[in-house]
Amino acid sequence: MTRRERTFESMWAQLADIGREPAGGYRRFVWSAADLTLREWFVGEANARGLGVHEDRAGNLWAWWGDPSAGNAVVTGSHLDSVPSGGAFDGPLGVVSAFLAVDRLLERGTMPDRPVAVVAFSDEEGGRYGIACGGSRILSGLLPGGRALSLKDDDGVPQSDALVAAGRSLDDFGADPEVLGRIGTFVELHVEQGRRLVELDAPVGVASAIRGHGRWRFDFDGRPDHAGTTRLEDRADPMLAQARLVLAAREAAERHGCVATVGKVLVDPNAVNAIPSRVRAWLDVRGDDDELVHTVVEELSLAVAVEAVEESWTPRVDFEVGLRDRLAAGLGGVPVLPTGAGHDAGILASVGIDAAMLFVRNPTGVSHAPDEFAETADCLAGVDALTTVLGDLAWT
Repeated sequence: MTRRERTFESMWAQLADIGREPAGGYRRFVWSAADLTLREWFVGEANARGLGVHEDRAGNLWAWWGDPSAGNAVVTGSHLDSVPSGGAFDGPLGVVSAFLAVDRLLERGTMPDRPVAVVAFSDEEGGRYGIACGGSRILSGLLPGGRALSLKDDDGVPQSDALVAAGRSLDDFGADPEVLGRIGTFVELHVEQGRRLVELDAPVGVASAIRGHGRWRFDFDGRPDHAGTTRLEDRADPMLAQARLVLAAREAAERHGCVATVGKVLVDPNAVNAIPSRVRAWLDVRGDDDELVHTVVEELSLAVAVEAVEESWTPRVDFEVGLRDRLAAGLGGVPVLPTGAGHDAGILASVGIDAAMLFVRNPTGVSHAPDEFAETADCLAGVDALTTVLGDLAWT
């Protein structure tokens, strides 16, 4: 094993047990004990490199090489939180790779012409409060701080209470235009969430676009009653409408060339021998055409006679062609491919910041699940690529 392999494996091992579930997946929700431990790890890695650490008003962590007030910074990183029972690589690979790329650039012995920063965005998955890319949305003002504070998790805990419990102040929580204004270019490295790089036999690729995607909630109300004594014709069972939603979502997605998923359902009172009083279901729809995504949602609202409540929406993002092509060419003509997964890079691009993404091959193609994976050799190829990109951008 080479020194660089040992270094990667060592850093990766530090994260291996944080928030790990017995089945092998991860539960790293924002402001949880696992999240706070990951934040401590980030601060430790920054301090070990002599980087200045700062937590912005939205809860995102920054490690700075150079004077951040100079602006036009070259920023890299990703996130550390997870979906429920998520994989190890989605997010953390980008943060670990960012620190390792900075290590290689520090070996040059010269200061970059532009400030360089590593960022760990907060609550990218929205696993606890339901809105994806929460940290970058709050930072940029797309998600107002007041609304973010009022969001509640499945246990009814508002984010305001979680922040206080984590030792944060609520006074300034919200958008941070000063920090946002420091970013000149953002490059996010991420494990591929699919098998396109496997098919192309390439360890690394560059993103061309992020498909439009959103989350909607359907509230189905019924009448609670006994499962054994209530005749079928006398029931008002909201689970029937929920079942229609699942089937209709698949059919509408196929008709309109999108993907649609009902992946989260909460049932009251959630008893096996009781007819539910209420069912809440969350719908995720994504596609290349924003209009068709909304068409799917509209058709589903009509099919189940319930209005969909939009919880988040991100229009299609096409990364800036000049930056995208510069990265792909500088890496020897690596593949350029779109993705259906949302990322903080897409949020920043949507508010006018030059942003780009690198993908690292995922041999399983699986993501948001314990089988998510990347070979060490491919991860190191990703670090090499990120180092090349940052060196090209930061030394002009």
